[in-house]
Amino acid sequence: MFDTNEDRKKMEGALERFKDEMKKVRTGRAHPDMLAGIKVEAYGQYMPLNQVANVTVADATLLVVTPFDPTNIQAIATAIRADQALGLNPSDDGRVVRVPIPALTEERRKEIVKTASTKVEDAKVAIRNAREDARKAIKAAADLSEDVKKRAEKEIDDLTKEFNDKIDAEFKVKSDEIMKI
Repeated sequence: MFDTNEDRKKMEGALERFKDEMKKVRTGRAHPDMLAGIKVEAYGQYMPLNQVANVTVADATLLVVTPFDPTNIQAIATAIRADQALGLNPSDDGRVVRVPIPALTEERRKEIVKTASTKVEDAKVAIRNAREDARKAIKAAADLSEDVKKRAEKEIDDLTKEFNDKIDAEFKVKSDEIMKI
């Protein structure tokens, strides 16, 4: 019998990466994960924001970034401002960086959904690659009968469909959340 556990793990990994990417997508409400992809130039190298500061939600429209080292405050504000995909304009008072989350216009919401849909395609490509690797392994297995190979291929195709459906469901939830005013 052909073992598909390894292939399931690869597909689960692709799904988890997709979920993490969806957390970074802006929905109109403040969420600390919005700034998860920000890299700050601190101590001569680029570091993830969560390694140089603490990000908290003050209210539904405001994030507060408190640097561990106050000398990094300008670099943090610059890094947040530089990420054009977020479209945020932070301000600092010398101790913390306040990041107001502006209300999204209908046009901006559609643009965000469109951007998020590219992440859907990336996740589906990762799943298709896992399927292709599994198919190659099935074809290369000389000790399997044709019936076992056919069953294994069907099982891999079912896994692929299952994970593609999960990605579509996650994206539907996120796009509904983005489009909700």
